[in-house]
Amino acid sequence: MDTLIEATRQVEHNHFWFRGFRSFLHPFLLEAVGKQPLRILDCGCGTGLNLTVLEQFGEAYGLDITFSGLLHAKNENNKRLTQATTARVPFRDCTFDLVTSFDVLYCLDNETEQLTLQEMFRLLRPNGSAIIHVPALSLLQGDHSVFVREVRRYSRSTLRSALEHAGFQVQRMTYTNATLFLPMLVIRLFQRLRGLRPPEHAKSDFVQPCLPINVLLTKILALEAFLVNWTNLPFGTSLLCLATKPHS
Repeated sequence: MDTLIEATRQVEHNHFWFRGFRSFLHPFLLEAVGKQPLRILDCGCGTGLNLTVLEQFGEAYGLDITFSGLLHAKNENNKRLTQATTARVPFRDCTFDLVTSFDVLYCLDNETEQLTLQEMFRLLRPNGSAIIHVPALSLLQGDHSVFVREVRRYSRSTLRSALEHAGFQVQRMTYTNATLFLPMLVIRLFQRLRGLRPPEHAKSDFVQPCLPINVLLTKILALEAFLVNWTNLPFGTSLLCLATKPHS
């Protein structure tokens, strides 16, 4: 886990994938927030960089199980940090207006995944929102999946089923990174045909490309994110979902 934290920290400020993610996230945050500043919890905050984005929309809290992640988060000037598992969060019921989970659920076993979603539901106030981001489509499994200890990738139906089982109502769901889908499919199909590398030899995809390619892909993903203001994308390498806790 510390290896993944470090690999993420090295590139997440400028790498096209992370910048693209933050572009996709923005319209979902606007839809969830409305006009009032919120109390927000990021479950599995990692290095804490996304907390700086969430702080623009309210009072953001970060929770992570890794000490190294929280240390990096503290260095990003985040102060409201808690070390705990996402399956047992030390906050009272109905504490937050918005709870987020960015690329966390995919690495949890089935029981812990459901416990995490149930905790997110418990922590939300009635009519509160959850924003979930996960890797999409099992046919995109590859060496990077081994590196990040990926348990599953999601389709629309499997993510919706998991959320509804925890009590959520799905408001919106879209694939993201459609431009990356075909090249990733080709690369990872080759990797599976060759045989996936064992964990000790698997490598991360989080490698900073040369500047012109990074700038080009950042702009392409920003254009995709612009389209997401009006429509949901039919395919992609990740899924982004907005769900709510019904008022009982």
